[in-house]
Amino acid sequence: MSYKPSGSIVAVLQSLFWLLTGVWPFVHLPSFLWVTGPKEDIWLLYTVSVLIVAIGGTLLMAGLRKQVTREVKGLGIAGAAGLAGIDVYYAFNDVIWDVYLLDAVAESALIILWLWAGSKEIKEVRSGKE
Repeated sequence: MSYKPSGSIVAVLQSLFWLLTGVWPFVHLPSFLWVTGPKEDIWLLYTVSVLIVAIGGTLLMAGLRKQVTREVKGLGIAGAAGLAGIDVYYAFNDVIWDVYLLDAVAESALIILWLWAGSKEIKEVRSGKE
Protein backbone atom coordinates (compact mmCIF):
# COMPACT_ATOMS: atom_id res chain seq x y z
CA MET A 1 0.00 0.00 0.00
CA SER A 2 1.43 3.38 -0.99
CA TYR A 3 1.14 6.55 1.04
CA LYS A 4 -0.78 9.43 -0.45
CA PRO A 5 -0.79 12.79 1.36
CA SER A 6 -4.13 14.35 2.16
CA GLY A 7 -5.11 17.73 0.77
CA SER A 8 -5.01 19.03 4.33
CA ILE A 9 -1.37 18.07 4.74
CA VAL A 10 -0.42 19.69 1.44
CA ALA A 11 -2.37 22.85 2.34
CA VAL A 12 -0.55 23.11 5.67
CA LEU A 13 2.86 22.47 4.06
CA GLN A 14 2.29 25.13 1.41
CA SER A 15 0.95 27.57 3.98
CA LEU A 16 3.98 27.18 6.23
CA PHE A 17 6.37 27.72 3.31
CA TRP A 18 4.43 30.74 2.06
CA LEU A 19 3.98 32.26 5.52
CA LEU A 20 7.72 32.01 6.21
CA THR A 21 8.78 33.43 2.86
CA GLY A 22 6.03 36.06 2.87
CA VAL A 23 6.82 37.40 6.34
CA TRP A 24 10.61 37.34 5.88
CA PRO A 25 10.92 40.74 4.11
CA PHE A 26 8.89 42.40 6.88
CA VAL A 27 10.92 40.78 9.66
CA HIS A 28 14.40 41.42 8.22
CA LEU A 29 14.56 43.12 4.83
CA PRO A 30 18.40 43.27 4.67
CA SER A 31 18.79 39.47 4.90
CA PHE A 32 16.01 38.95 2.37
CA LEU A 33 17.72 41.27 -0.10
CA TRP A 34 21.10 39.68 0.61
CA VAL A 35 19.72 36.27 -0.42
CA THR A 36 17.41 37.30 -3.26
CA GLY A 37 19.21 40.31 -4.68
CA PRO A 38 18.55 44.03 -4.77
CA LYS A 39 15.09 45.32 -5.60
CA GLU A 40 14.17 48.62 -7.23
CA ASP A 41 10.59 48.68 -5.93
CA ILE A 42 10.38 47.60 -2.29
CA TRP A 43 6.67 48.46 -2.27
CA LEU A 44 6.14 45.76 -4.94
CA LEU A 45 8.08 43.24 -2.83
CA TYR A 46 5.84 44.08 0.12
CA THR A 47 2.72 43.80 -2.06
CA VAL A 48 3.65 40.30 -3.22
CA SER A 49 4.59 39.36 0.35
CA VAL A 50 1.21 40.47 1.70
CA LEU A 51 -0.59 38.41 -0.94
CA ILE A 52 1.54 35.33 -0.24
CA VAL A 53 0.83 35.70 3.50
CA ALA A 54 -2.91 36.13 2.87
CA ILE A 55 -3.11 33.05 0.67
CA GLY A 56 -0.84 31.11 3.05
CA GLY A 57 -3.14 31.96 5.94
CA THR A 58 -6.17 30.80 3.98
CA LEU A 59 -4.46 27.51 3.09
CA LEU A 60 -3.46 27.04 6.73
CA MET A 61 -7.00 27.47 8.03
CA ALA A 62 -8.44 25.14 5.38
CA GLY A 63 -5.79 22.53 6.11
CA LEU A 64 -6.13 22.67 9.89
CA ARG A 65 -9.92 22.48 9.66
CA LYS A 66 -9.67 19.68 7.08
CA GLN A 67 -11.89 21.70 4.77
CA VAL A 68 -9.84 21.54 1.61
CA THR A 69 -12.28 22.11 -1.23
CA ARG A 70 -11.64 22.03 -4.96
CA GLU A 71 -11.32 25.81 -4.81
CA VAL A 72 -8.66 25.64 -2.08
CA LYS A 73 -6.74 23.04 -4.05
CA GLY A 74 -7.05 25.23 -7.16
CA LEU A 75 -5.78 28.24 -5.23
CA GLY A 76 -2.76 26.29 -4.02
CA ILE A 77 -1.92 24.95 -7.47
CA ALA A 78 -2.55 28.20 -9.34
CA GLY A 79 -0.57 30.27 -6.86
CA ALA A 80 2.39 27.89 -6.95
CA ALA A 81 2.27 27.69 -10.76
CA GLY A 82 2.16 31.47 -11.06
CA LEU A 83 5.14 31.97 -8.77
CA ALA A 84 7.13 29.19 -10.46
CA GLY A 85 6.44 30.65 -13.89
CA ILE A 86 7.53 34.14 -12.80
CA ASP A 87 10.63 32.70 -11.11
CA VAL A 88 11.74 30.78 -14.19
CA TYR A 89 10.94 33.44 -16.78
CA TYR A 90 12.60 36.33 -14.98
CA ALA A 91 15.60 34.32 -13.72
CA PHE A 92 16.33 33.08 -17.25
CA ASN A 93 16.00 36.66 -18.54
CA ASP A 94 18.45 37.94 -15.89
CA VAL A 95 15.91 40.22 -14.23
CA ILE A 96 16.08 38.41 -10.88
CA TRP A 97 18.82 36.33 -9.30
CA ASP A 98 19.02 32.62 -10.09
CA VAL A 99 18.24 31.80 -6.44
CA TYR A 100 14.61 32.20 -7.49
CA LEU A 101 15.01 28.96 -9.47
CA LEU A 102 15.16 27.22 -6.09
CA ASP A 103 11.79 28.72 -5.30
CA ALA A 104 10.52 27.46 -8.67
CA VAL A 105 11.61 23.94 -7.65
CA ALA A 106 9.80 24.28 -4.32
CA GLU A 107 6.64 25.60 -6.01
CA SER A 108 6.77 22.74 -8.52
CA ALA A 109 7.09 20.24 -5.67
CA LEU A 110 3.96 21.73 -4.09
CA ILE A 111 2.06 21.33 -7.37
CA ILE A 112 3.17 17.70 -7.58
CA LEU A 113 2.04 17.11 -3.99
CA TRP A 114 -1.37 18.65 -4.73
CA LEU A 115 -1.79 16.44 -7.79
CA TRP A 116 -0.57 13.38 -5.89
CA ALA A 117 -2.99 14.07 -3.04
CA GLY A 118 -5.85 13.66 -5.48
CA SER A 119 -9.35 14.54 -4.38
CA LYS A 120 -10.17 11.88 -1.78
CA GLU A 121 -10.71 14.46 0.95
CA ILE A 122 -12.24 17.17 -1.19
CA LYS A 123 -15.97 17.49 -0.59
CA GLU A 124 -18.46 19.00 -2.93
CA VAL A 125 -21.00 21.18 -1.19
CA ARG A 126 -24.51 21.16 -2.66
CA SER A 127 -27.40 23.23 -1.41
CA GLY A 128 -25.57 24.05 1.81
CA LYS A 129 -25.20 20.39 2.79
CA GLU A 130 -22.05 18.30 2.71
